[in-house]
Amino acid sequence: MTEEQNTSRPGPEQEMAEQEVQHIIRSARLLGVEVDETDVAQWLTALAAGASPGQDWQVDAKSGVFGHMLTLLDFDPQSLARYRQIADIVQLPDRPNVETAIALSGSAAQGRIQPYPGDYDFFERVNIIAPTREEAGRILGEIMREKALFCLQSEAYQLIEVKFGTWQQDVVKDGEAIPAGKYISWTADEVEAGQMEVRTPDGETLLIPWSYGEQDPGWCKMDWILALPDDERVVNVSNMFDVTWQNPEGELVPLDGFLDPYFQEVYLEATSIPLFAKVAGQLSPQAVEQYVGQLQHEVQKYAYGDPRNYGKVAKRLYNIFRLIGKYEEASFIRELFDEPTSRLYQVWSLLDTLDNIHDAGDALEQKSVAGQVDELIRQVIETSEGRVESDLVMALLRLRDDMTGRVDLSEEDWDRVILETRGTVVALVNEFFEAKLMAIPQVRQYIESLGQEGK
Repeated sequence: MTEEQNTSRPGPEQEMAEQEVQHIIRSARLLGVEVDETDVAQWLTALAAGASPGQDWQVDAKSGVFGHMLTLLDFDPQSLARYRQIADIVQLPDRPNVETAIALSGSAAQGRIQPYPGDYDFFERVNIIAPTREEAGRILGEIMREKALFCLQSEAYQLIEVKFGTWQQDVVKDGEAIPAGKYISWTADEVEAGQMEVRTPDGETLLIPWSYGEQDPGWCKMDWILALPDDERVVNVSNMFDVTWQNPEGELVPLDGFLDPYFQEVYLEATSIPLFAKVAGQLSPQAVEQYVGQLQHEVQKYAYGDPRNYGKVAKRLYNIFRLIGKYEEASFIRELFDEPTSRLYQVWSLLDTLDNIHDAGDALEQKSVAGQVDELIRQVIETSEGRVESDLVMALLRLRDDMTGRVDLSEEDWDRVILETRGTVVALVNEFFEAKLMAIPQVRQYIESLGQEGK
């Protein structure tokens, strides 16, 4: 064998990836964005070698997780043990007539590219085998309330809200008019009591029992705040349920009228593959197209609505471009999530967490909150400057001192500081992502085309 014959040559996938990486690097440098060349090359090579846009799910034999191939490429298994521990708190348990499959979703499922997730979002498929739809609704109400009461409050977590049921009539709750057809939101106290008090538009008092939600469960979701003492962090944790009724004929009927696709979920337990496969087999052949259409609508809302949110535009565009095969555009957006300014997302999320803790009282460790605020103050100093930096730092210090008892802000002052700080952070995040996205010609053209469609 000659020396020339012995020389290894890159395959077509690697050559294509190298060309695209160099193009991405040149574009990124023009916009002042740092690119991890090795990471992008590996990502593009994996895509070229193994995926068709919008198709295929697979199992990671080493970690035991599974999901859509594109989603698994962004999952960081280093935090898997922690995610499974949190899942034990938020997931609904299996029963003989109830099958479940718990998954990560959102930025928590994309740890390789989003090192600063604001919240921990879970997604759980719940399939209830029952003779009637009414019985399925009753079982769902029973297991959701049991979970809520079992994980209501401890030193580590506090239940904040449960969404269960759909209003069948117009009501007024806490002074807010709620139209028929909207989801029902229960506080932790109302879940514990098993009822809530509302009024009709005419002023008549109504006592709504928990069982009211069973007739039309609608959008089902639970929200907690959770302390992570080892990291000195407190985070928002949610679990959204996609509930199906399996009727006597074996058909799966979504209780909210819509079967969610699986394109952004990382399932944590291989034992739930049978349920996942059952649900995936029920999805429409147009599932990818429909899902992309849903994301496009959200891009329109966040790019052209009020208020605008270009951070959410970036996240949704990334998922759109992955699914429709625009990998170059996706890979560039992928790098934006690792930029220092993206850390402000944690400040943004922390404000909501602090607000929830403030309302919940002293159930959670305040040391975790103080340590987290200190870390975010350092991040603000690294990513901001001038008057904006000083205003954010002072606001975070005031909130931290109130949480630790050094000062006692009035409710009015607390709300004002939260509102003003959130507005500043939102403006900074918007400015960063809008400038970067709109500087990429292909991305700008795509956003503007969606804007035209929305008119």
